[in-house]
Amino acid sequence: MSHTPVLRAPPEHPESALPPHVHKLARPQAWQKATQLAFLRFEKADLDAAQRFWTDFGLITVSRTAHQLVMRGAGRAPATLVATSARRSRYVGAAFVVPADTDFERLVRTSGAQHLPAEAVPGGAHGVALTDPDGNEVWLIADWGEVDARPLRAPTHRQANGLQATPRVNAPLRTPIEAATVGRLGHLVLQTTDFHTMAAWYMRHLGLIPSDVQYLEDGSPLLAFFRLDLGPLPADHHTLVIAGGLTPSYEHSAWEVADLDALGQGQQVLRANGHDHMWGIGRHVLGSQLFDYWRDADGFAFEHYTDGDAFTADREPHYVPFTTSALWAWGPDVPASMFPAKTPRMLWHAIQLMRSGRTTLKRLLMLGRTVEARARPWL
Repeated sequence: MSHTPVLRAPPEHPESALPPHVHKLARPQAWQKATQLAFLRFEKADLDAAQRFWTDFGLITVSRTAHQLVMRGAGRAPATLVATSARRSRYVGAAFVVPADTDFERLVRTSGAQHLPAEAVPGGAHGVALTDPDGNEVWLIADWGEVDARPLRAPTHRQANGLQATPRVNAPLRTPIEAATVGRLGHLVLQTTDFHTMAAWYMRHLGLIPSDVQYLEDGSPLLAFFRLDLGPLPADHHTLVIAGGLTPSYEHSAWEVADLDALGQGQQVLRANGHDHMWGIGRHVLGSQLFDYWRDADGFAFEHYTDGDAFTADREPHYVPFTTSALWAWGPDVPASMFPAKTPRMLWHAIQLMRSGRTTLKRLLMLGRTVEARARPWL
C-alpha cells in the first residue's frame, strides 16, 4: 500500500511560550548596537580569480592593485568586500557600522580592541579592531562615508500577471541575461565549536537580537539567526548567523539582488562562465528568502538572495527544532556539501572537542541523528 508523503512545517514557539524542555538563549547586556553589516575581508592567493568570480557574481570593482582588491554593490556603501593578496586564501573577518558616540576606549580597555589606522577603511571611517572568540577579526566603524548608488532595474514581480490581477498588458517580460547586480551585503554565517560563547560575544558587542533559535532534541540551542536592533525600523531577519559545529569556520555570506529573475539570469551567467554551483534556486523557511548558492575558486560559499523577512525590534524571538528539512521550503534537495563529510579528520575534531569539554558525546550523537535524517525522503 502506497502512502502519500505528509509535508509539515516545523513547529515555531515564541519565547514567551516555550515548551518546558527548550532552553531559552541567554542575552547579555549590549555595549553598543551595530546599525549595518559593512563589508567582509578575505585573504586570497589569486586575486585575479577572486575578481573574476565576484564580478560574475554581480559586484563592482572599486579599486585594484597588486596587493588589494576592493569591491562594492550597487548601494551607497563604499565597499562590501575587501581582499588582500596572501599565500593562502582565508576568511579574515567582518566590519560593522556602529553609532558615532560608541565608547571605543571602553572596548580598548575591556575587549583588547585596537584603534584602526585612518586609511584602513575604504570610504573613510574611524573605529577599532576586535577579535571574536574563534579568532575572526571584527571591525567596529563609525562615521563611514557613502557613495552614489548605481541604478537598478525595477523588480519584475511588481508587474506580475496572476489570477487576481493582470497589470502587464501588451508588454512582454524580457529580463536581460546579465550578472545579478548585487545591491548590498545582507548577512554572514559563521560556524563555531562553542555556540554559547560566540553568541554571547556578538550579542554583547553588536547588540544583536535573536530572530529564530534552533535547538536539538534535548532543547539545547545549536543555531541562532540574529538581526540588528534598529528599534522601530525594520531590520533583516538575520544579519549574522551563529551555528554550532565541529570546526570554527566561515560558512557563507549572502548578497541581496533585485528579484527572482535576477537570481535566474544571474545563475545563467555564473554557469556559462564555469563557476561552481552549490544549491538553488529555492526558498528558505527561516528568513523566507529566495536563494541561490555558489562557491568561488577557493571553495568559499556565496549566496544570492531576494525577498527576505524584516522585523522591528519588538518582535520576540521564536524557537524551532533543528532539522535539515527546516533549511528550505521548496527547491532542490539540500546538498551533502552543506554538512561536514564523515572523514578521519572530522572524527579527530570530534574527539578533540570532547577532550576539551567543549561538547559531549550525547550532543554529537543528537547532531548526527538530525543531519543524517533525510529531509525530503521522496526526492
